[in-house]
Amino acid sequence: MRNLVVIFLLAISFSAGIDAMQYEESSINGSSFTLALNNTNELSQSNDNITQSRHNAITNTIKMASPAIVGINVTEIKQVVYRNPIFDDPLFRGFFGDGAGTRTREYKVQGLGSGFIISSDGYILTNHHVAGNASKIVITMTDGKRYEAEIIGSDMVTDVALLKIDAKNLPYLKFGNSDDLLIGEWAIAFGNPFGLFDLNAKPTVTVGVISNVGVNFLHQDEPYNRVYRNMIQTDAAISSGNSGGPLLNAMGEVVGMNTIIYSTANSRQGSGSIGIGFSIPINRVKVMAEMLKSKKEIDRAFYTGLDARDIDEGIAKYLGIEERDGVVVFGFKGNSPADKAGIKLGDIITAVDGNRVLKLDDFMVYVGDSFVGDKKEFTILRDGNEIKRAIVLEKLTGRKSAR
Repeated sequence: MRNLVVIFLLAISFSAGIDAMQYEESSINGSSFTLALNNTNELSQSNDNITQSRHNAITNTIKMASPAIVGINVTEIKQVVYRNPIFDDPLFRGFFGDGAGTRTREYKVQGLGSGFIISSDGYILTNHHVAGNASKIVITMTDGKRYEAEIIGSDMVTDVALLKIDAKNLPYLKFGNSDDLLIGEWAIAFGNPFGLFDLNAKPTVTVGVISNVGVNFLHQDEPYNRVYRNMIQTDAAISSGNSGGPLLNAMGEVVGMNTIIYSTANSRQGSGSIGIGFSIPINRVKVMAEMLKSKKEIDRAFYTGLDARDIDEGIAKYLGIEERDGVVVFGFKGNSPADKAGIKLGDIITAVDGNRVLKLDDFMVYVGDSFVGDKKEFTILRDGNEIKRAIVLEKLTGRKSAR
């Protein structure tokens, strides 16, 4: 009997131990479930935080601005004059005349670029070199719609063109202040590099910073030089086809128009970015756009009548000067604006309208960005004395306006 009690007690103890073990396992499993649930909640919250953090000033600007970006496809008619070499023979020229054998051939050139809408009724800005000489312009919107555009006006010197499409209630971009830029602040470039806009009707976006401001340079062209003044430099990637697209700040405001790049690489489709791009400051673009919209005459066909040159070592030695900043008046035409203003041979021009002139390109920038009738004040060194002379730019007979 005693043994049976022991066995019974042992059985009870074993049973209780099993129950205890089951209870402990149940408790452990419950803790695991609670821990997993907490981990899931934390992971979900973490994902939400990450998702929220992915939305920033740049992504918000891109979402807001993209619908106002357009792709531009242009058709330009160019003429090529050629002559049959046989008519270069003096015998043939004497018999048939100097114009014999000359033919003119017209051909179509296709091009592309970018632009951006600046009003709900369809005004669009782009570069002159994109659409200024086009015979046909097709605008592609981000919703896939296409419109033919007309040229309201275009100025070769500033490289700005104003277009118009027949549409209403369009999304458009707001202008910022390009005089208030910070070196190092975000710069967001939109555009149509290499025609990629045509693949899905969406602009390409690149991001960088404002690298520099106030950069001046010229681009040789005919009949006038393009004058790129106070340009904005950015390392946001800009490639062929980006021309005419906007450069935005982190607040979604347009601060420039993408225009020129420096590139070491070039293919049949154009040049690619190496991180040195330039945009026309939007304050300069706004002034020109208002002039074009108002149909105000833009007459760049002026002349000064003077021949200015850089001061090289030979000229400095001839003039007996050590300072080589500025440009020297090497010659001028009689009864020209320069002659009437009292400019003399050997005068050294050191400033135009208060802008310092260090070399010939500076002089050409400050004078080239002018109109017929403008008065330009020259600061001059003559015989060691500083004097000022005002030149009124007169129209050069036989040349057309730049518009």
